[in-house]
Amino acid sequence: MPVPCLTTALTGPLKDLETRILSAQPQIEHWFRSQWTQYTPPFYGSVDLRNSGFKLAPVDMNLFPGGFNNLSTDFLPLAVQATQSALEKICPEARSVLLVPENHTRNTFYLRNVAALKQILELAGLKVRLGSLSPDITAPTVLELGDGETLTVEPIVRHGHRVSLGDDFNPCVVLLNNDLSAGLPDLLKHLDQAVLPPLHGGWAVRRKSNHFAAYDQVADDFAQLIGIDPWFINPLFRSCKGLDFHERQGEEQLADVVDSLLTRIGEKYREHKIDAKPFVIVKADAGTYGMGIMSVKDAREVIGLNRKQRNKMAVIKEGQEVSEVIVQEGVYTFEQVNEAVAEPVVYMIDRYVVGGFYRVHTGRGVDENLNAPGMHFVPLSFETACLPDRKGEPDCPPNRFYAYGVVSRLALLAGAVELDATDPLRD
Repeated sequence: MPVPCLTTALTGPLKDLETRILSAQPQIEHWFRSQWTQYTPPFYGSVDLRNSGFKLAPVDMNLFPGGFNNLSTDFLPLAVQATQSALEKICPEARSVLLVPENHTRNTFYLRNVAALKQILELAGLKVRLGSLSPDITAPTVLELGDGETLTVEPIVRHGHRVSLGDDFNPCVVLLNNDLSAGLPDLLKHLDQAVLPPLHGGWAVRRKSNHFAAYDQVADDFAQLIGIDPWFINPLFRSCKGLDFHERQGEEQLADVVDSLLTRIGEKYREHKIDAKPFVIVKADAGTYGMGIMSVKDAREVIGLNRKQRNKMAVIKEGQEVSEVIVQEGVYTFEQVNEAVAEPVVYMIDRYVVGGFYRVHTGRGVDENLNAPGMHFVPLSFETACLPDRKGEPDCPPNRFYAYGVVSRLALLAGAVELDATDPLRD
């Protein structure tokens, strides 16, 4: 698949960034190897990128990726190899894994992701069964995927410090594909088995502001390595707490934070001679599924929200109320697939890029969140497993995708730093 065309010239800063990444490729890979001796990569993750033509930056990092079915099957062997690498470090003797999906068991799009993930684990040499945290699952339940295939999900049983599915399945590893938005289940606390990702990576306690604080550190170190302004790979952000959108509490405080960040972004635009209007994304500091998000170009827009807007911002997945938000620099996406706005999403297992796709939305603009109803996905063709062509042009497909992979791995590394810093058992 060709790289989707950019509506902005490729002769600007992004091409310069790609050139620098290519020329420093040996140093970059050595740097990553040294970082992974200090930090343990999350078992898996996905990163939403935005490519504005003058900036390539992550805007979200998901520790519970839910789109494995959208990846190109060409790179299934790479995903299997990465899974085996991860397991060798976590539990070399692992023979079985308990895969814990989300509770919304009737979402066939999500269930196809579970099926794809199950296939990867099985090809890696594991026996896989699905265990549910839902109180509605009290017996083995067959779920239809809508294409003639099925999955069976079973209630999880706990005995002491281990969980199982009845008497005949005692897994070595518990792999969460449930982001724990509803809270940390007692069922999975203090287990002898490895739980991946760790419970404190769930949205009941995790905060995006913690992740991007860790990313600040990672981006600064990487920028120094290749000699760039870290802003070209790092969205500025602020956090804001004590909000109640229903009661309009904290509106003025939020407006001040938005205004401060818009001013700072404007300064960076002028510094780098960028002719564009700054904007920010206000979103819940915890949670996924594109809920609780709004795009803002003027601080006054967050004052006096109407009822529909307040309802949209007040509650996220599992009915959790929003009292904390992250105000993040908006990064335009000037990439297109078939003339529709698109953004790349990169998937990783262990420390390896295993594929990705473009999230495409025909009804959204270049300054809007694309993770919304109406989106669709186009697999990324990571040529030669995302290895760069150092003799090719900076923006040719393997090199463009290599740059995507580098920035995504920076976000993955920030996820590792974040998990380490927020570990409740950390000394």
